[in-house]
Amino acid sequence: MTPQETGEVGHARFTYRVRVSSIALAKLMGEWGRCRWIWNECCARSKKAHAEDEKCGPARLDSMLTGARTSNAWLREGSSVPQQQLIRDFGKSRAKAVKDIKARLPMRQRAGMPKYKKKHAADPSLNYTRRGFRIKNGRLHLAGGINLAVVWSRDLPADPSSVRIYRDSLGHWYASFVVPAAVEPLPEAGAVIGIDWGVKETATTTSDAHDLPHAEHGRKAAARLARYQRMMARRKPAKGKTGSRSYRAAKRLTAKLHKKVARQRQDTARKWAKAVVRDHDALAVEDFRPKFLAKSTMARKAADAAIGATKRELIAMARKHGRIVHLVHPAHTTMDCAQCGARTKHALPLSERTYTCTACGTVSPRDKNSAHVMLVRAGLNPAGADRVRADGPQVPSQREPGIPAL
Repeated sequence: MTPQETGEVGHARFTYRVRVSSIALAKLMGEWGRCRWIWNECCARSKKAHAEDEKCGPARLDSMLTGARTSNAWLREGSSVPQQQLIRDFGKSRAKAVKDIKARLPMRQRAGMPKYKKKHAADPSLNYTRRGFRIKNGRLHLAGGINLAVVWSRDLPADPSSVRIYRDSLGHWYASFVVPAAVEPLPEAGAVIGIDWGVKETATTTSDAHDLPHAEHGRKAAARLARYQRMMARRKPAKGKTGSRSYRAAKRLTAKLHKKVARQRQDTARKWAKAVVRDHDALAVEDFRPKFLAKSTMARKAADAAIGATKRELIAMARKHGRIVHLVHPAHTTMDCAQCGARTKHALPLSERTYTCTACGTVSPRDKNSAHVMLVRAGLNPAGADRVRADGPQVPSQREPGIPAL
């Protein structure tokens, strides 16, 4: 039975603003202080185990928590649910870092070992499973007697299985619920699309009407951001001293602008993703990892394009509406011809924006050719080379996990 037949497509997050009273704030910060201490203790024990070549798995950390709560009355004052969940999160982060090290990935692609959380630098974040919270009369009740008023901007579609309470850089508190998500099927469009990511244009597609131009939200806000950063630099406190009220005000203005730009990028990505998913039954998307651009000359413009965030929004929208997504490996997509499958002998420089095939003579814009290559490799273009390269072997595409087949 496919996910579409069951009507389920994994889980989704629903996030709401939370109004925190002074009493609830004191209790939340107390819980975060205990959880932060446990996280730092896990970091210390993990480093010690690594130095002594010993294992430091979840079971050992669980026993550490049990012993710490037995001997420390301060830890027992808080709920065990967020403390246990914090250890689970630490174990997942450490396991991923160890896996990347064993796989000998380049340093820029590794997850990195978990780091200590500093008191005045880390924003609070608490995770509660189903047994650690309940919703009664529109209010959220957490384990430990914490009572929060949630701003219900929309109804939850189902009973949540967990909730994360966190504070952002502006000091706003949020509750993020995890609920089972159901497929919301759209009418069949009878069309497919190939998508190539870039810097000049965020997304170039096989349909001219669905190209996503570079919105440049960050560039438009650069002047104000520079002004706020100069204000922070002038008011920066001496090392070891608390910042003045004016310094904190400038810091808040900077954080507010950063958040506004992030929301603009997310809004642009969601609207574009909705249009693409609504008009196409299947998507061939370049499985592009833009992290390497951070060390290139295009780092600023690539970061402003928010390719990674746009790709995530597109996949999430396709999952929500039951569309098929093929993730195509980006290797040689700018060198292959979408018409005959021939490959150029040398990689094209970024300054060359027109692709000319030496075999069949096809001339087309470079990014448009790459978008058509995505379709061919995903097997969505019956008139093309059907995923066959000029040198023989097929180039497979992979379907995004959790995407139901139509």
